[in-house]
Amino acid sequence: MSVLCQSAACPNGNPPSRLECPTCAKIGIRGSFFCGQECFKAGYGSYNPFPSYNFTGPMRPAYPLSSKRKIPDHIQRPDYATDGIPKSEKKAYASPPEMHGPEVIEKLRTVCRMSREILDLAAAALRPGITTDEIDEIVHNATIERNAYPSTLNYRNYPKSLCTSVNEVVCHGIPDQTRLKEGDIINLDISVYYQGYHGDVNGTYPVGKIDDESAKLLRTSRECLDKAIALCKPGALIRDLGKTIEPIARANGCSAVRTYTGHGINTSFHSPPDIPHYAKNKAMGTMKPGMIFTIEPMINLGPNGGEVHWPDNWTATTTDGRRSAQFEETILITETGFEILTAVPQSNA
Repeated sequence: MSVLCQSAACPNGNPPSRLECPTCAKIGIRGSFFCGQECFKAGYGSYNPFPSYNFTGPMRPAYPLSSKRKIPDHIQRPDYATDGIPKSEKKAYASPPEMHGPEVIEKLRTVCRMSREILDLAAAALRPGITTDEIDEIVHNATIERNAYPSTLNYRNYPKSLCTSVNEVVCHGIPDQTRLKEGDIINLDISVYYQGYHGDVNGTYPVGKIDDESAKLLRTSRECLDKAIALCKPGALIRDLGKTIEPIARANGCSAVRTYTGHGINTSFHSPPDIPHYAKNKAMGTMKPGMIFTIEPMINLGPNGGEVHWPDNWTATTTDGRRSAQFEETILITETGFEILTAVPQSNA
């Protein structure tokens, strides 16, 4: 009995196959079948662990995942680092949004600058042929070199040090053996924990030359974020951010994802307020000085702003297999307006 070729990089359309990776068979990994040597070499021995799942687009997971990366003992860890349970978040969501004073704001400035720096390092490494797991190694090492902890690692048992969301993956893509190729787009979502506080930033990048539709998607996603940030000031309604974002997306033939929101961030990775990115949302409250939160609209090509999840319980993709893009910044509400804590340094702008 044959199974379909499980290579995530199969050049032949994943036909039936009896050729199994001998190394995988030896160490007990089952289902790693390939249709030929050409396919095996293209995938470098990677395989799709969910052969019966009905994927919506061409992206496939490329297992095996690398081993969990180690954190030096001296680095301060968040409360979920051992058991995966973010206990502080439950407490945070039982209270209204925090208004932070100067000492806390300075700590958040520091970790947010660090998050941007690491994102820029990861983005500089993007090229056709690099694997998303190699990007994870770059981010992990850059984080611990700064005596910081990668916030995603073991958060609700997430296995890696950043999220790498390629093409139709909306968010929470797990770094694996996927090799980027010319024309891909990839979102790098970086979160860092340092001196008791989290920073959070992400961006979507082209891999080499991309098609016009993908380039328009990236421009639209960035415009959605920038126009929403421009509204931020004391007294502004949180629900009005989505009222600004969604019309921009629609005018450009795109749609805003509704399931995921921006969020408060401080000693907890996620906290109030939630920031919806679509119109007619029910978000309560107004912005006040000292409030810190992320804005991170996920924008899909076409009118469908929905998503489905792979069996890994993390990776969300568009329902129609079309591409998605996202940009995120962490925002401080000041006495007169806003400050982008994760902004690109002026010298690099």
